[in-house]
Amino acid sequence: MKLKATVSRDACKARKAHFNAPSHLRAKIMSATLSKDLRAKYSVREIPIRVDDEVMIMRGNFKEREGKVTQCYRKKWRIHIERVTRDKVNGQSVAVGIHPSKVVITKIKLDKDRKALLERKKIIKKDA
Repeated sequence: MKLKATVSRDACKARKAHFNAPSHLRAKIMSATLSKDLRAKYSVREIPIRVDDEVMIMRGNFKEREGKVTQCYRKKWRIHIERVTRDKVNGQSVAVGIHPSKVVITKIKLDKDRKALLERKKIIKKDA
């Protein structure tokens, strides 16, 4: 049974919607899980990642590396993290893109919008 009339279950259409998503939806899709202590503190599992959050990489060649997010590259679905770089042939170092699902947020940059988001998610979880 179809739950929402406006959303298709067709995999082809779902992929198209994902990869053609506008920037404001990409920001929400590019969420990362919170560390266990932050999860206990805020009662929230994941939030959209942003610049100046501190993260730890959990998968891939740079596993267990920690650093601050320097750029959220929404067009490529990647984030760039301090000191996570690769050297090019000419000696120049270039940032390596990491998918947000492969990191854990260890420290959140809080501002009024972020606090409001955490409070909103906490209330929704409490009501459910």
